[in-house]
Amino acid sequence: MTSDAVRVGIGCDIHPLAEGRALWVGGVEIPHDHGLAGHSDGDVLIHAVCDALLGALGAGDLGRLFPDTDPRWRGARSVVFLEAVGQRMRQEGFRVGHLDAVVLAQAPRLAPHFPAMARAIAGALGIAESRVNLKATSPEGVGWLGRAEGMAAQAVCVLLPEEDSS
Repeated sequence: MTSDAVRVGIGCDIHPLAEGRALWVGGVEIPHDHGLAGHSDGDVLIHAVCDALLGALGAGDLGRLFPDTDPRWRGARSVVFLEAVGQRMRQEGFRVGHLDAVVLAQAPRLAPHFPAMARAIAGALGIAESRVNLKATSPEGVGWLGRAEGMAAQAVCVLLPEEDSS
């Protein structure tokens, strides 16, 4: 199903931090004393990106495709979800024009990991890294995010029809 319409989607995700888990953000393991709790690896950035893409496709959200009630996804790497969403996007005749995302986290510092995260996201979607923009912001100690009890992410994407060469 190819469309000639440009599509825009937004995604958001939030997870608490938990002891005894690896911290995965943007498809990259980040050294930290806590990881994100979740049925999968809890990667808030990948989850937000998936939801943005699915929103642009009018295809619901990540929980509909990969429900946390399905034991197949327990502990799954979220990049697997992103690869599947990218495949669906291409099957529906779209490509990523641009993807912009922000992670809200008190700690750890994420900016040093942005190049690796952009590579992981771009690789999973089969797009150029230049189409992925990543940012982080600190809650400056405000609320439970500011107490470093969790992380959140927001993403927005523009999808273009596959045949559009602009």
